Amino acid sequence: MTSSSAPSAAPASTGSTATVLLRLLPWARPVLPRMVLGGVVALIAQLALLAVPQVLQFVTDGPIADGDLGGIWLAGIAVLGLGVLEALMIFLRRKLTVAPSTRVEAAMRNDLYRKLQELPVGFHDRWPSGQLLSRSMSDLGVVRRFLAFGLTMLVVNALMIVIGVVILLVMDWRLGLLFGLCAGPIIAIGFGFERRYGKVARRSQDQQGDLATTVEESVHGIRVLKAFGRGAHALRGFTRQAEQLRGTEIEKARAVSGIWLWLILIPDTAYALCLLLGAFLTVQGEVTVGTLLAFFATAAVLRFPIESIGFLLSMALDTRNALDRYFEVLDEPDPLADTAAPRTIEAPRGELRFENVTFRYPDAPADQPPLLDGVDLTVEPGETIALVGLTGSGKTTLTALAIRLYDVTGGAVRIDGVDVRDLPREELRRHVATAFEEPTLFSDSVRENVLMGRPDAGEPAARQALEIAQAGFVDDLPEGLDTVIGEEGMSLSGGQRQRLALARAIAADPAVLVLDDPLSALDVGTEALVEAALREVMSGTTSLIVAHRPSTVLLADRVALLERGRIIALGTHAELLATSERYRNVLSSIEDEPAPAAREAVEIEHPRTGSIPLPPAARREGQEP
Repeated sequence: MTSSSAPSAAPASTGSTATVLLRLLPWARPVLPRMVLGGVVALIAQLALLAVPQVLQFVTDGPIADGDLGGIWLAGIAVLGLGVLEALMIFLRRKLTVAPSTRVEAAMRNDLYRKLQELPVGFHDRWPSGQLLSRSMSDLGVVRRFLAFGLTMLVVNALMIVIGVVILLVMDWRLGLLFGLCAGPIIAIGFGFERRYGKVARRSQDQQGDLATTVEESVHGIRVLKAFGRGAHALRGFTRQAEQLRGTEIEKARAVSGIWLWLILIPDTAYALCLLLGAFLTVQGEVTVGTLLAFFATAAVLRFPIESIGFLLSMALDTRNALDRYFEVLDEPDPLADTAAPRTIEAPRGELRFENVTFRYPDAPADQPPLLDGVDLTVEPGETIALVGLTGSGKTTLTALAIRLYDVTGGAVRIDGVDVRDLPREELRRHVATAFEEPTLFSDSVRENVLMGRPDAGEPAARQALEIAQAGFVDDLPEGLDTVIGEEGMSLSGGQRQRLALARAIAADPAVLVLDDPLSALDVGTEALVEAALREVMSGTTSLIVAHRPSTVLLADRVALLERGRIIALGTHAELLATSERYRNVLSSIEDEPAPAAREAVEIEHPRTGSIPLPPAARREGQEP
């Protein structure tokens, strides 16, 4: 189990860190006043802390030197007041910034999910699900934490360093200049750290996405892994990926530890040099003891802002990479977007027409022939056409074009004369409903799954659809229609899931019904009952059916035989049996019919063509009964 590497490969930089962070503005703008206010109160807290050394200078050179006990008490009260002010400001900063950051995260996650819903199936074919999951969860968590803490403290601490150096220069320009000289190397080291750490951090986030994909695939395919005894093999693959991620995380830690070395060593060296110079100037009488004490107290206050630059820069770079990954998805072009001037169909009749349709997948090699090549087919209102062909002939692809999961490469697909590309997608999918061969259900109630295509319909519509799909087993579930069927409906059998998926398509009450072999998991008896009920539905609905077994063909008014992306024969089942040797060969190659006794149960009275029995012998010999 491997995931595609293309989406997880780190792309070229989309701009500077500041440029990428500015792209947050559309989401952050509603909460920007609170965020700015949070930064202001954080700065006040830091300034209160920075004022304490000034009080120390006052009390040392004044009340203590003069023996003024009242002045000492006054200084103590001032320090206490500054401490209380700092604590209150820190409390306010958290109150002001934490909640807005969660709102930004929620809004960005909603927009990402909306984008994922809008993007075509081709995008999801290329992108591993774990990569999308990590972008919507862990990456946005990184952004939230940076907004709540990192961004505010990065700005505040940078201002603190500037203000603190100015105060040191005012106290004594020689000591202040010596201490300020450490800023130059730190800035240079910071830029080098950004280049080195940014690449490693991006690789780490991509590897987390790949690891999430592996976990998701393993959980989804746990039955296969257990059935084939491949759990140990899957574990070895997972362990390799986890070790790669561990190695990258260690590389990240080394990069951070490298900058921490300099962020501690340079200020400590500056402290030592300032101590030597300060002691000399004090002995010479050029600097008072109070000034020297205040200088080093101020320098001590600046220690955390200086040291914090390392992890705040790493937070900023992690956030930049998270945003790069987020915008990779959000900036993905949507080739199936609605047109600027969409058309509508007021009273759909259900005519479905394929006009010279050509299709190839966007990533298909240029020398590979198109999957569909000049398909012309018209399904009249109320008519049922079955698509028959060997594997790879293009049957399923043709049905996907009808509901615009993909767009045609050439030609057009029209409903009632309107190109499906000119219809809003929401309206198109109201007019056309699909039941896929592989039924996909959601972790919700039976009712919600069945009425997904028409959520405003009531219980009678759900009951009718379930009855047509022969899904009476629903009444035996613990809570009936309100039973939550679990993730992907895996608590149900394959046939039960398929009948619910079929009921979902029927309940949508579409003008055009597209069925991609929706009965493949049913037993012969149930299939016969479903077919009989479907004939009533399809008598007034335009239907396009992908047939993988001969019994399904009998539901159709006409049959279209596809081969290598072209319709090579079109007519009634009886006509094609009589005139097309290729049709007879294809029918012979697909799934065998039931035994004669069971076959009698599936003989039908077609609403247009009458009774069309198809005994196995006649089918094998290609003779019309």
